[in-house]
Amino acid sequence: MSKSSNRRGPSARPTTTHSSRASRSDAQRRSTRASAVLERRQPAPGGLKRFRSRHPVLSALIPVALVLAIVLTMVIVKVTAGPSGSSAAASQLSTGRTSTAADPGTTALAPGVVAALDVPAATLESVGRPSSVVAPTSTGDNTILRDADGKPIITYVGAEYCPYCAAQRWAIAVALSRFGTFTGLSATHSSSSDVYADTQTLSFYGSQYTSQYVDFQPVEEQTNQAVNGTYPTLQEPTAAQSNLLARFDSQGSIPFLDIANKYVVVGASYSPQVLAGLSQTQIAQQLANPNSAVAQAIDGAANVITAAITQVTGQQPTSVASSPAIAAIAKSLGA
Repeated sequence: MSKSSNRRGPSARPTTTHSSRASRSDAQRRSTRASAVLERRQPAPGGLKRFRSRHPVLSALIPVALVLAIVLTMVIVKVTAGPSGSSAAASQLSTGRTSTAADPGTTALAPGVVAALDVPAATLESVGRPSSVVAPTSTGDNTILRDADGKPIITYVGAEYCPYCAAQRWAIAVALSRFGTFTGLSATHSSSSDVYADTQTLSFYGSQYTSQYVDFQPVEEQTNQAVNGTYPTLQEPTAAQSNLLARFDSQGSIPFLDIANKYVVVGASYSPQVLAGLSQTQIAQQLANPNSAVAQAIDGAANVITAAITQVTGQQPTSVASSPAIAAIAKSLGA
């Protein structure tokens, strides 16, 4: 399979999606978000003043309530931070303008499928880097993109209808499971009317990822449920994410994966054909078998993504970066 076959073709991303991104500039997006924020911040005219004038006793209790709210917030933060404090922050899928409605294209992901994403290290080592897997490309930029806590940012942009995204999510999830923990992943499938129809996969929409090494920021742009010939919006990239897309993905292809501004993958790392006709459970069950075609594709793609990530985490965690297979792949990727 050639590298170009993994890239988005005309059928991988409908014209409506590509034109919708092109028709709205980053400035328009920023303007829309800014207006929305301002509207939310504006209080109702005289709202608080009227409340206090009509309820003097409750007005006197407001400072006490505020103090209690602050204390309660501190307790919640303390509990959710875990024993190590704030060293492991959760990255939520709320990075852009997000639909408030539930995602109609997803269902609950079976616990067994979630557990299978944590592929045994021995299996990953055995798979190594198959020749059919497309590796991340170096951007040539030595500036590592980090969040406010100093962790490298991993950005994913895709859509639930996209079969190439369906394939790539499996590899991303397996790779990131070596650096942290997912919660809230859901089950979905690619469009029933696209190539590689109904490719079974998982969705990052509404999920959380906790890691002390990286900050994962996924964006699922659209659902897989067509309405009047288009797929409704789930999320839109932030201004910062749009800048990454403009720089490294000017054609608007998905899936798009940026590894801290140092490596990118535009398109799927392997062909969705490997997953044809398989259920999510069947795919998950083959991840631990290094001789299966599924493991060769998904685990192999996860390995090259993992190797690229270790290059931006300072070879952390050591147990992953020191793996012979990962170390060899990382060396081949270049700085």
